[in-house]
Amino acid sequence: MFDKDFKTFQRLPKVPSSDYCFFHSDKETICVGTQLIVIGREIEGIVVFRYELENHKWFKGPSMITPRVMYGSSSHGKTAFFAGGIQMDDNGNPIVVRTVEKYNADAKSWTMINGMHKARKFSSGCFLRGKFYVLGGRDENDKHLTCGESYDETTNSWELIPDMLKDMTFITPSQSPPLIAVVDDNLYMLETSLNELRVYDINTNIWKKLGVVPVSTNTTFGWGTAFKSMGDRLLVVGSSHSWHRKGIVYSCRPSPDVEEQHWEELKYWCSGAKLPQFIHNCCVMFA
Repeated sequence: MFDKDFKTFQRLPKVPSSDYCFFHSDKETICVGTQLIVIGREIEGIVVFRYELENHKWFKGPSMITPRVMYGSSSHGKTAFFAGGIQMDDNGNPIVVRTVEKYNADAKSWTMINGMHKARKFSSGCFLRGKFYVLGGRDENDKHLTCGESYDETTNSWELIPDMLKDMTFITPSQSPPLIAVVDDNLYMLETSLNELRVYDINTNIWKKLGVVPVSTNTTFGWGTAFKSMGDRLLVVGSSHSWHRKGIVYSCRPSPDVEEQHWEELKYWCSGAKLPQFIHNCCVMFA
């Protein structure tokens, strides 16, 4: 766990699981309030662990109502939403769902809300101007979805947004979920095939190009790169363009009105910390 300037860090206690499957399979993370939620798979099924900053300790649970992986998620304050994903049916077969759950960090509880219009896996989520958005992903036939959806909590309803990702290039079936982040009520995306930053115009449903991002995402189809918002900055952590492929961190204060953004490399890492060139999980906590 690093501070916002990456000058100090703290090692967290180990996740209290002895399950071989959990440590050798994919995991997904999100910060909700001052809790770090880690969802993965044990031999007996999908499991939730939470780290509480105040206690500097891990706890198991609470379990999701409909345990899933490969969902689209985002948090806002002490609430997080988990949309779609892959769920196992009674026979152990994976199914793509449109199910959505809300997690409350204070109550440490899950609530079902209305499902999306589309079943989707490998999607991405964000909060934008008071609504929860889910972008892209793949449907039950493994077809890439270019539509998005927005959820209004006051009406408990979803709005389908056709062609939200119509200009995105899908290189391969193993393409990562969209790399998106919100800064100052503007939605940004890292277009992985071109290593290019884009900003979304919510009124015209069009993405504007904002120049090249100084990390290499096209060689791994978007996997292994962290693209996050941190206050008024965008943060990207990934692999350099150079031949020796070291891990690097860049940040910028983005402007939708500037065609080329000024990216600053964070060169001075705290002593003892090692940064891999492939980032499996990354999330931002405001505490």
